[in-house]
Amino acid sequence: MKSILFNFLFLLAMASFSPSVYSQKIAIIDINDVLSNMPEYKAAQTELDQLSATWRQEIAVEFDKVKGMYSKFQAEQVLLSNEEKVKKEEEIVKKEAEVREMQKRKFGPEGELFSKRQEMVAPIQDKVYASIESYAAEKGLDLIFDKSGSTGLLFTNPEYDKTGDIKKRLGIK
Repeated sequence: MKSILFNFLFLLAMASFSPSVYSQKIAIIDINDVLSNMPEYKAAQTELDQLSATWRQEIAVEFDKVKGMYSKFQAEQVLLSNEEKVKKEEEIVKKEAEVREMQKRKFGPEGELFSKRQEMVAPIQDKVYASIESYAAEKGLDLIFDKSGSTGLLFTNPEYDKTGDIKKRLGIK
């Protein structure tokens, strides 16, 4: 495995001396800096932060209710019959499950916050990427990298995408 990595790095270093690399025009952009200085992005982020804070507070209140139910149960359990204990425990478990489900609905991978972020931020990102593409075309750039590291490669000239060639070699359609 190390030899494969070494060979790859060696070939990469050698390629950097080839004339074809010198003909590529490359640019670097800090996408986080661009976005953080856009008023519409700042407004969207502020709204999302406020929405998130509101939902976190609502969830905290609900978890406090569960803790209160549990504390009350702990104090009263010596007075309860086994049947009443089981019933109270089930109520607490049910309430906790409801709160966890609420948390998942709001903050889960497909939750409301994710959807709202997509709804609000995606058009801004599309605007930025369209600007990057037009800038690349105007300046004759082949590659644009994101120096903030959040995205990596922002733009590439389709001429340099050799995925199809590799797929052909592997017999993949």
